[in-house]
Amino acid sequence: MNNRYSRQELFPPIGKDGQQKISTKHVLIIGAGALGSASAEALVRAGIGKLTIVDRDYVEWSNLQRQQLYSEEDAAKRLPKVIAAKNRLAMINSSVNIEAIIADASVSELKEWAKDVDLMIDATDNFETRMMINDVSQMFEIPWIYGACVASYGISYTFIPGRTPCFSCLLDRVPLGGLTCDTAGIIGPAVNMVVSYQISEALKILAGDLESLRDKLVSFDLWKNQFNSIRVDKLKKEDCPSCGKQRSYPYLSFENQTKTAVLCGRDSVQIRPSFPTVRDLEALEKVFVNQGGTVQRNPYLLSFSVNSKHRLVVFKDGRVLIHGTKDISEAKALYHRYLG
Repeated sequence: MNNRYSRQELFPPIGKDGQQKISTKHVLIIGAGALGSASAEALVRAGIGKLTIVDRDYVEWSNLQRQQLYSEEDAAKRLPKVIAAKNRLAMINSSVNIEAIIADASVSELKEWAKDVDLMIDATDNFETRMMINDVSQMFEIPWIYGACVASYGISYTFIPGRTPCFSCLLDRVPLGGLTCDTAGIIGPAVNMVVSYQISEALKILAGDLESLRDKLVSFDLWKNQFNSIRVDKLKKEDCPSCGKQRSYPYLSFENQTKTAVLCGRDSVQIRPSFPTVRDLEALEKVFVNQGGTVQRNPYLLSFSVNSKHRLVVFKDGRVLIHGTKDISEAKALYHRYLG
C-alpha cells in the first residue's frame, strides 16, 4: 500500500478527504526564484494534482544560496529556472503534472494561465506583476497568496475575492523603488518563513478549509526579532477599481503598465514606469555604490555600470535606459533587480 501522504492525512484538518481534494487541485506559481522554488517543492511533496510554474530567468550562481531546487550544474549551464525546477520536482514526485513555462508574466499570458487554476501563488520580484495578478484574481475569482522578502524581512497575506480586501485596496498605487535582494541581500531563513506562511494558507484553501485561513497580514524581521500581525479587513474599499462594485481592472489596461521600447539604432531598451514619479538620484547613488559597479551622477541622471556589458541610466522622471541589450525581457529583469 502506498502510504506516501499518510502523515499529512493523520493531521485532522486535512485527513483523507482533504488529501483527496488536494490531489485534484491546480496551482499556478508566478516566479521560480527563492519563494517560487521552495513553494513548488512543498506543494509537489504535498501531492497536488498539477503545478504550473512560470519564470523568465535562468539559474545563476548567486541563486544557490537560497533557491533550494537548483544545483551547481544548473548554474553552470545557465538552465532556465522553470526547466531546472521541473527536472528536480519530477524526481521528488512523479505523480504530479508539472508544466514549466519560460515567459515574462504579462496581462494576456496571466489571463490565459489563470483560466483553469484553483490558486495562484505570488513569487515575483516586482509590484507591477502583483497588481496584474490581483486584477486577474478578481476577474476570475481565484484566490492568491502574496509573499515577499528581502534582507531578514518578510511579509505575506492571503487574498480571497469577495471576502478580503484586494491588493489594490491595500496600496493606493504601484510603489516604485525600494530594496531588492540584489541591493540589500537576503538570508535563507527569511525565505523559508514566508514560504511557511504561504504554503500553510495554500493547503487550507486546497483542502477546502477556508474558515481556518489567517485573516491578518503578517510581517517579520528575523534579525531584529520583530513580528507583526495586522487586521486589514476594514481597508476593503467599496469604490476599489479592482474589487469594488464598479470594478474596471485598471492594472490589466495598457496605460497602467510599464512601457518598454527598443531604441532605434542602439543596443538599448527604455523602460518608463506606469505612474509619474521623481527619483531621488542621490539616495539611489548610495545604493548602487554598494554594488561595486561604476556610478556617475549629475543633476539630471545617474549612470550605473552593472557589469562589463550592461549599464543602467536612471532619469529623475523615472525613465531608465538599459544599455547593452535589445531583449526586453532581459532589460525588465535588470530593471526590477536593481530598482525594485
